[in-house]
Amino acid sequence: MFRRTVCAAVAALLVAVPAVAQQYTVKVTAIVEHPALDAVRAGAREALEARGYDVGEDIDWEFQSAQGDVGIAGQIARTFVGESPDVILAIATPSAQAAVSAARGRVPVIFSAVTDPVDARLVSSLEAPGGNVTGVSDMTPVDRHIEMMLEAMPGLERLGVPYNPGEANAAVLVERIKALAPEYGLEVVTASAPSSADVLAAARSLVGKVDAIYVTTDNTLMSAFESVAQVGMDADIPVFAADTSVVERGAAAAAGFDYHDIGLQTGDIIARVLEGEAPGEIPVQFVDRTLLHVNLGAAADMGLELPAAFLDGADRVIE
Repeated sequence: MFRRTVCAAVAALLVAVPAVAQQYTVKVTAIVEHPALDAVRAGAREALEARGYDVGEDIDWEFQSAQGDVGIAGQIARTFVGESPDVILAIATPSAQAAVSAARGRVPVIFSAVTDPVDARLVSSLEAPGGNVTGVSDMTPVDRHIEMMLEAMPGLERLGVPYNPGEANAAVLVERIKALAPEYGLEVVTASAPSSADVLAAARSLVGKVDAIYVTTDNTLMSAFESVAQVGMDADIPVFAADTSVVERGAAAAAGFDYHDIGLQTGDIIARVLEGEAPGEIPVQFVDRTLLHVNLGAAADMGLELPAAFLDGADRVIE
Protein backbone atom coordinates (compact mmCIF):
# COMPACT_ATOMS: atom_id res chain seq x y z
CA MET A 1 0.00 0.00 0.00
CA PHE A 2 2.81 2.40 0.99
CA ARG A 3 4.65 1.71 -2.28
CA ARG A 4 1.46 2.28 -4.28
CA THR A 5 0.89 5.61 -2.46
CA VAL A 6 4.43 6.82 -3.15
CA CYS A 7 4.20 5.90 -6.81
CA ALA A 8 0.92 7.77 -7.11
CA ALA A 9 2.45 10.85 -5.45
CA VAL A 10 5.45 10.79 -7.75
CA ALA A 11 3.18 10.46 -10.78
CA ALA A 12 1.09 13.42 -9.57
CA LEU A 13 4.26 15.48 -9.06
CA LEU A 14 5.48 14.72 -12.56
CA VAL A 15 2.15 15.84 -13.96
CA ALA A 16 2.17 19.01 -11.84
CA VAL A 17 5.67 20.13 -12.90
CA PRO A 18 5.42 22.34 -16.02
CA ALA A 19 7.41 21.39 -19.07
CA VAL A 20 10.81 23.07 -19.14
CA ALA A 21 10.97 25.69 -21.93
CA GLN A 22 13.10 24.50 -24.80
CA GLN A 23 16.49 26.13 -24.79
CA TYR A 24 18.30 27.13 -27.95
CA THR A 25 21.88 28.08 -28.55
CA VAL A 26 22.76 30.77 -31.06
CA LYS A 27 26.44 31.52 -31.65
CA VAL A 28 27.19 34.87 -33.26
CA THR A 29 30.40 35.95 -34.95
CA ALA A 30 31.46 39.01 -36.96
CA ILE A 31 34.71 39.71 -38.77
CA VAL A 32 35.06 43.00 -36.88
CA GLU A 33 33.03 45.36 -34.76
CA HIS A 34 31.89 48.65 -36.31
CA PRO A 35 28.52 50.45 -36.17
CA ALA A 36 26.96 48.78 -39.22
CA LEU A 37 27.82 45.23 -38.19
CA ASP A 38 26.91 45.99 -34.58
CA ALA A 39 23.50 47.19 -35.82
CA VAL A 40 23.00 43.88 -37.65
CA ARG A 41 23.68 41.97 -34.45
CA ALA A 42 21.35 44.18 -32.42
CA GLY A 43 18.60 43.96 -35.04
CA ALA A 44 18.77 40.15 -35.16
CA ARG A 45 18.43 39.95 -31.41
CA GLU A 46 15.49 42.39 -31.42
CA ALA A 47 13.70 40.37 -34.08
CA LEU A 48 14.00 37.22 -31.99
CA GLU A 49 12.63 39.02 -28.95
CA ALA A 50 9.76 40.44 -31.03
CA ARG A 51 8.84 36.86 -31.94
CA GLY A 52 8.59 35.91 -28.28
CA TYR A 53 12.07 34.61 -27.49
CA ASP A 54 13.71 35.84 -24.32
CA VAL A 55 17.35 36.08 -25.37
CA GLY A 56 19.33 35.02 -22.34
CA GLU A 57 16.48 32.88 -21.05
CA ASP A 58 15.14 30.90 -24.01
CA ILE A 59 18.24 31.44 -26.11
CA ASP A 60 21.85 31.06 -25.03
CA TRP A 61 23.37 33.90 -27.12
CA GLU A 62 27.16 34.20 -27.45
CA PHE A 63 29.05 36.72 -29.58
CA GLN A 64 32.70 36.70 -30.63
CA SER A 65 34.48 39.17 -32.92
CA ALA A 66 37.34 38.11 -35.18
CA GLN A 67 38.85 41.59 -34.75
CA GLY A 68 39.44 41.90 -38.46
CA ASP A 69 41.56 38.75 -38.64
CA VAL A 70 40.46 36.00 -41.05
CA GLY A 71 42.53 33.43 -39.14
CA ILE A 72 40.70 34.28 -35.91
CA ALA A 73 37.39 34.05 -37.79
CA GLY A 74 38.30 30.47 -38.69
CA GLN A 75 39.21 29.62 -35.10
CA ILE A 76 35.92 31.04 -33.82
CA ALA A 77 33.95 29.14 -36.44
CA ARG A 78 35.61 25.80 -35.59
CA THR A 79 35.02 26.34 -31.87
CA PHE A 80 31.37 27.22 -32.45
CA VAL A 81 30.78 24.18 -34.68
CA GLY A 82 32.39 21.95 -32.05
CA GLU A 83 29.77 23.13 -29.55
CA SER A 84 26.90 22.08 -31.88
CA PRO A 85 24.67 25.15 -31.52
CA ASP A 86 21.21 25.34 -33.04
CA VAL A 87 22.30 28.19 -35.32
CA ILE A 88 25.48 30.10 -36.14
CA LEU A 89 24.88 33.72 -37.15
CA ALA A 90 27.85 34.86 -39.22
CA ILE A 91 28.03 38.59 -39.93
CA ALA A 92 30.00 39.79 -43.01
CA THR A 93 31.56 37.72 -45.73
CA PRO A 94 34.84 36.52 -44.12
CA SER A 95 33.06 35.24 -41.02
CA ALA A 96 30.33 33.65 -43.12
CA GLN A 97 32.90 31.84 -45.28
CA ALA A 98 34.68 30.61 -42.15
CA ALA A 99 31.44 29.38 -40.57
CA VAL A 100 30.20 27.58 -43.67
CA SER A 101 33.60 25.95 -44.19
CA ALA A 102 33.78 24.75 -40.58
CA ALA A 103 30.15 23.62 -40.38
CA ARG A 104 30.22 21.47 -43.54
CA GLY A 105 26.45 21.21 -43.36
CA ARG A 106 26.38 19.89 -39.79
CA VAL A 107 25.17 23.16 -38.20
CA PRO A 108 22.72 25.72 -39.67
CA VAL A 109 24.57 28.87 -40.72
CA ILE A 110 22.63 32.10 -41.22
CA PHE A 111 24.79 34.82 -42.78
CA SER A 112 24.10 38.54 -42.84
CA ALA A 113 25.63 41.64 -44.43
CA VAL A 114 27.20 39.52 -47.18
CA THR A 115 27.50 41.33 -50.50
CA ASP A 116 27.47 38.43 -52.96
CA PRO A 117 26.70 35.04 -51.36
CA VAL A 118 27.15 33.17 -54.64
CA ASP A 119 30.51 34.73 -55.49
CA ALA A 120 31.61 34.08 -51.90
CA ARG A 121 30.62 30.41 -52.43
CA LEU A 122 28.26 30.39 -49.48
CA VAL A 123 25.32 29.21 -51.61
CA SER A 124 24.98 28.00 -55.17
CA SER A 125 21.62 29.67 -55.73
CA LEU A 126 19.95 32.74 -54.22
CA GLU A 127 16.45 31.36 -54.75
CA ALA A 128 17.17 27.85 -53.48
CA PRO A 129 20.33 27.94 -51.35
CA GLY A 130 20.22 24.21 -50.50
CA GLY A 131 22.32 22.61 -47.78
CA ASN A 132 22.21 24.19 -44.34
CA VAL A 133 22.87 27.83 -45.25
CA THR A 134 20.90 30.98 -46.06
CA GLY A 135 20.83 34.63 -45.00
CA VAL A 136 20.56 38.29 -45.96
CA SER A 137 22.66 40.08 -48.58
CA ASP A 138 23.64 43.74 -48.48
CA MET A 139 24.49 43.91 -52.17
CA THR A 140 25.22 47.57 -52.76
CA PRO A 141 23.35 49.38 -55.57
CA VAL A 142 26.56 50.78 -57.04
CA ASP A 143 24.80 52.56 -59.91
CA ARG A 144 22.66 54.53 -57.46
CA HIS A 145 25.75 55.45 -55.47
CA ILE A 146 27.56 56.75 -58.55
CA GLU A 147 24.50 58.86 -59.41
CA MET A 148 24.44 60.15 -55.84
CA MET A 149 28.08 61.25 -56.07
CA LEU A 150 27.56 62.94 -59.43
CA GLU A 151 24.53 64.83 -58.08
CA ALA A 152 26.59 66.01 -55.13
CA MET A 153 29.63 66.78 -57.25
CA PRO A 154 28.70 67.34 -60.94
CA GLY A 155 32.36 67.90 -61.95
CA LEU A 156 33.49 64.52 -60.66
CA GLU A 157 35.72 62.72 -63.19
CA ARG A 158 38.29 60.69 -61.23
CA LEU A 159 37.02 58.52 -58.40
CA GLY A 160 39.36 56.98 -55.84
CA VAL A 161 38.36 53.65 -54.27
CA PRO A 162 40.53 52.29 -51.46
CA TYR A 163 39.71 48.67 -50.64
CA ASN A 164 40.94 45.41 -49.22
CA PRO A 165 41.45 43.04 -52.17
CA GLY A 166 41.38 40.14 -49.72
CA GLU A 167 37.73 40.79 -48.86
CA ALA A 168 35.54 39.03 -51.41
CA ASN A 169 32.69 41.50 -50.88
CA ALA A 170 34.99 44.47 -51.45
CA ALA A 171 36.55 42.95 -54.55
CA VAL A 172 33.11 42.28 -56.06
CA LEU A 173 32.02 45.88 -55.52
CA VAL A 174 35.20 47.32 -57.01
CA GLU A 175 34.71 45.22 -60.14
CA ARG A 176 31.14 46.55 -60.41
CA ILE A 177 32.31 50.13 -60.04
CA LYS A 178 34.94 49.64 -62.74
CA ALA A 179 32.36 48.08 -65.04
CA LEU A 180 29.85 50.91 -64.57
CA ALA A 181 32.28 53.84 -64.50
CA PRO A 182 32.59 54.33 -68.30
CA GLU A 183 28.80 54.79 -68.60
CA TYR A 184 29.09 57.75 -66.26
CA GLY A 185 32.30 59.17 -67.71
CA LEU A 186 34.32 58.26 -64.65
CA GLU A 187 37.87 57.04 -64.26
CA VAL A 188 38.39 54.74 -61.27
CA VAL A 189 41.67 54.74 -59.35
CA THR A 190 42.02 52.02 -56.70
CA ALA A 191 44.32 51.77 -53.70
CA SER A 192 45.02 48.57 -51.79
CA ALA A 193 44.53 48.36 -48.02
CA PRO A 194 45.01 44.73 -46.94
CA SER A 195 44.47 45.58 -43.27
CA SER A 196 43.11 48.37 -41.08
CA ALA A 197 46.67 49.56 -40.50
CA ASP A 198 47.05 50.15 -44.25
CA VAL A 199 43.93 52.31 -44.69
CA LEU A 200 45.59 55.67 -44.01
CA ALA A 201 48.43 55.02 -46.47
CA ALA A 202 45.97 53.81 -49.12
CA ALA A 203 43.87 56.97 -48.78
CA ARG A 204 46.96 59.21 -48.89
CA SER A 205 48.15 57.48 -52.06
CA LEU A 206 45.04 58.82 -53.83
CA VAL A 207 45.84 62.49 -53.12
CA GLY A 208 46.55 64.33 -56.36
CA LYS A 209 45.10 61.49 -58.44
CA VAL A 210 41.35 61.76 -57.77
CA ASP A 211 38.55 64.30 -57.35
CA ALA A 212 36.66 62.29 -54.71
CA ILE A 213 37.00 59.10 -52.68
CA TYR A 214 34.31 56.42 -52.42
CA VAL A 215 34.32 53.83 -49.64
CA THR A 216 32.21 50.72 -50.19
CA THR A 217 30.92 48.43 -47.43
CA ASP A 218 34.46 47.02 -47.19
CA ASN A 219 34.84 46.04 -43.53
CA THR A 220 38.55 46.85 -43.41
CA LEU A 221 37.87 50.39 -44.62
CA MET A 222 34.87 50.78 -42.35
CA SER A 223 36.88 49.80 -39.28
CA ALA A 224 39.35 52.64 -39.92
CA PHE A 225 37.11 55.10 -41.73
CA GLU A 226 38.30 58.12 -39.73
CA SER A 227 41.68 57.85 -41.50
CA VAL A 228 40.03 58.25 -44.90
CA ALA A 229 37.89 61.16 -43.71
CA GLN A 230 40.93 62.93 -42.30
CA VAL A 231 42.79 62.58 -45.62
CA GLY A 232 39.75 64.04 -47.36
CA MET A 233 39.69 67.03 -45.04
CA ASP A 234 43.45 67.59 -45.24
CA ALA A 235 43.52 67.43 -49.05
CA ASP A 236 40.09 68.92 -49.91
CA ILE A 237 38.89 65.65 -51.41
CA PRO A 238 35.21 64.86 -50.70
CA VAL A 239 34.69 61.40 -49.23
CA PHE A 240 31.48 59.49 -50.01
CA ALA A 241 30.41 56.14 -48.64
CA ALA A 242 28.04 53.21 -49.06
CA ASP A 243 27.22 53.03 -45.36
CA THR A 244 25.25 55.82 -43.72
CA SER A 245 26.71 55.01 -40.30
CA VAL A 246 30.02 56.62 -41.29
CA VAL A 247 28.48 60.04 -42.03
CA GLU A 248 28.75 60.81 -38.34
CA ARG A 249 32.39 59.69 -38.54
CA GLY A 250 33.26 62.23 -41.22
CA ALA A 251 31.91 61.26 -44.64
CA ALA A 252 30.50 64.14 -46.68
CA ALA A 253 27.53 61.99 -47.70
CA ALA A 254 26.50 58.36 -47.88
CA ALA A 255 23.70 56.40 -49.45
CA GLY A 256 23.09 53.00 -47.96
CA PHE A 257 20.97 50.58 -46.09
CA ASP A 258 19.88 50.82 -42.51
CA TYR A 259 21.85 47.87 -41.15
CA HIS A 260 19.44 47.58 -38.27
CA ASP A 261 16.80 46.63 -40.89
CA ILE A 262 19.16 43.95 -42.23
CA GLY A 263 19.52 42.62 -38.70
CA LEU A 264 15.76 42.44 -38.24
CA GLN A 265 15.40 40.40 -41.44
CA THR A 266 18.21 38.14 -40.30
CA GLY A 267 16.60 37.58 -36.91
CA ASP A 268 13.36 36.52 -38.57
CA ILE A 269 15.23 33.88 -40.56
CA ILE A 270 16.95 32.60 -37.41
CA ALA A 271 13.53 32.25 -35.74
CA ARG A 272 12.17 30.31 -38.73
CA VAL A 273 15.11 27.90 -38.52
CA LEU A 274 14.72 27.46 -34.76
CA GLU A 275 11.08 26.68 -35.42
CA GLY A 276 11.91 23.89 -37.83
CA GLU A 277 12.38 25.30 -41.34
CA ALA A 278 15.36 24.05 -43.31
CA PRO A 279 17.80 26.90 -44.04
CA GLY A 280 18.44 25.65 -47.54
CA GLU A 281 14.76 26.06 -48.40
CA ILE A 282 14.68 29.74 -47.37
CA PRO A 283 15.70 32.04 -50.27
CA VAL A 284 18.45 34.59 -49.67
CA GLN A 285 16.87 37.94 -48.84
CA PHE A 286 17.85 41.45 -49.98
CA VAL A 287 17.16 45.00 -48.87
CA ASP A 288 15.67 47.58 -51.23
CA ARG A 289 15.33 50.73 -49.13
CA THR A 290 18.32 53.06 -49.18
CA LEU A 291 18.78 56.24 -47.20
CA LEU A 292 20.81 59.38 -47.96
CA HIS A 293 22.67 60.96 -45.04
CA VAL A 294 24.72 64.17 -45.33
CA ASN A 295 27.32 65.80 -43.09
CA LEU A 296 27.44 69.52 -43.97
CA GLY A 297 30.44 70.24 -41.74
CA ALA A 298 32.51 67.41 -43.18
CA ALA A 299 31.56 68.40 -46.73
CA ALA A 300 32.65 71.99 -46.08
CA ASP A 301 35.94 70.80 -44.54
CA MET A 302 36.53 68.80 -47.73
CA GLY A 303 35.88 71.86 -49.91
CA LEU A 304 32.50 70.66 -51.15
CA GLU A 305 29.39 72.84 -51.33
CA LEU A 306 26.43 70.54 -51.80
CA PRO A 307 23.64 71.60 -54.21
CA ALA A 308 20.29 72.55 -52.65
CA ALA A 309 18.47 69.87 -54.67
CA PHE A 310 20.82 67.24 -53.30
CA LEU A 311 20.14 68.34 -49.74
CA ASP A 312 16.40 68.34 -50.39
CA GLY A 313 16.59 64.63 -51.10
CA ALA A 314 18.48 63.75 -47.93
CA ASP A 315 16.85 61.65 -45.22
CA ARG A 316 19.16 63.11 -42.60
CA VAL A 317 21.39 66.19 -42.57
CA ILE A 318 24.02 66.69 -39.88
CA GLU A 319 24.72 70.42 -39.56
